Amino acid sequence: MKKSFCIFLIFCLLLITGITAFARDGQGIKFTIIYDNTVFKEGLEADWGFACLIEGAEKTILFDTGTKPEILIGNMEKLKIDFDKPDIVIISHNHGDHIGGLMEFLSRNSDVEVYLPASSPEYFVNKVKEKSKGVLLKKDPYEVCEGVYLTGEMGRGIKEQSMVFDLGEKIIVMTGCAHPGIVDIVKKSKEIVDKDIYLVFGGFHLMQHDAKQIKEIVGEFNDLGIQKCGATHCTGDDQIEMFSKAYGKDFVRLGAGRVLSFIDGELNTEKQ
Repeated sequence: MKKSFCIFLIFCLLLITGITAFARDGQGIKFTIIYDNTVFKEGLEADWGFACLIEGAEKTILFDTGTKPEILIGNMEKLKIDFDKPDIVIISHNHGDHIGGLMEFLSRNSDVEVYLPASSPEYFVNKVKEKSKGVLLKKDPYEVCEGVYLTGEMGRGIKEQSMVFDLGEKIIVMTGCAHPGIVDIVKKSKEIVDKDIYLVFGGFHLMQHDAKQIKEIVGEFNDLGIQKCGATHCTGDDQIEMFSKAYGKDFVRLGAGRVLSFIDGELNTEKQ
């Protein structure tokens, strides 16, 4: 009897430790696209670039900051996002369409840590240090907070870091531009958190890829078990439509103002 009870307790402990912070708080995790090439919510402004607010984790995160400061700030105001809401800012890579709004944001909220790619130029690191709470440079995979990870810097040419979110039984992968290759990023993410991949979204940087190449990538996505796809930003308009056609109802259309919330590991699209 005692042995059976001990086994039951161990099982419960394993179950509890396997539940992420998102599941425990009952609120789940929420992504709000602030900056993108297209508009999803009327009244916002579209522009080449990407920025996303992540809420529901231990820390609220601003991922990338778009190209034009005035558009980033304007869209945040229209979305009623307080500038002091983010605890940290994560920059995927040092291109203008991802760091353009950073300094303007820091002028409104300097009480944030900024996670920059490890290879960021020294002058830029120092500039960000002056305007923020501090700078963190991580070359290897890193746990930002419970259930939230950075892939670490990837790529032989353009260095970039992406994000991985552990939903408990599955993961979400979010990219800025995926310069190191979207398939390689997903494979790396699965090394960090070896669970089923529920959604991959962000810029895939496939503008120069033809239909045959996109079909091959979709095939690799299928092999990796990626259930949903949200290609946007620098993926390319035609290429986005190819992913949309391939994924059908499991394609997640993005754009500035789109809100994606995940409760109990399932996608719930809020009223827009």
